[in-house]
Amino acid sequence: MKLRKLVTLTEEVRTEMGRAVSPPTRRALAAAVIANPFAGRYVDDLSDLIDMGEALGARLGQEALAALGGAPVEGYGKAALVGENGELEHAAALLHPKLGAPLRAVIGGGRALVPSAKAIGRAGETLGVPLGHKDAAYVRSHFDAMCLRLNDAPRPDEILVAVALQQHGRPLPRVGGLTTDGITGTDGLR
Repeated sequence: MKLRKLVTLTEEVRTEMGRAVSPPTRRALAAAVIANPFAGRYVDDLSDLIDMGEALGARLGQEALAALGGAPVEGYGKAALVGENGELEHAAALLHPKLGAPLRAVIGGGRALVPSAKAIGRAGETLGVPLGHKDAAYVRSHFDAMCLRLNDAPRPDEILVAVALQQHGRPLPRVGGLTTDGITGTDGLR
């Protein structure tokens, strides 16, 4: 894997609409800009990207967790933005077959699917990384996203890959639904 750049972003919200957020909501995003080995050509076997996804799940998970100071994580997400000479399937190969297991290992587990997004775009476009609770997909307070925009990535022959972790849900959630206190954690949904 040819890695050009690593980026880490952290966010802590202490007040929202003039109200204190206690505890403050914290989340972090870690992203890598990598060369796309299949840019500009169709290839049947995408196993190289699948293996890169596995390595990135561990590396980016570690980077994001370190940015949070190693604190417990309640939610996660993943996304990829493929440069113009690539295809959507390149993002799928990175994100789906193998990235999730090492990410879960870094944070100590997770039963729910890791929310994901993929797109094709140019340098400077925004990559939205969806977030959801790691053990129960129906916890609405954790439906969120982190966004990243890099002025120099992805270049046409690159892919921008990111994972995001959250310690809590949105600040001051109040739209109902399953709460973290009600999670059974048996099926990844509830």
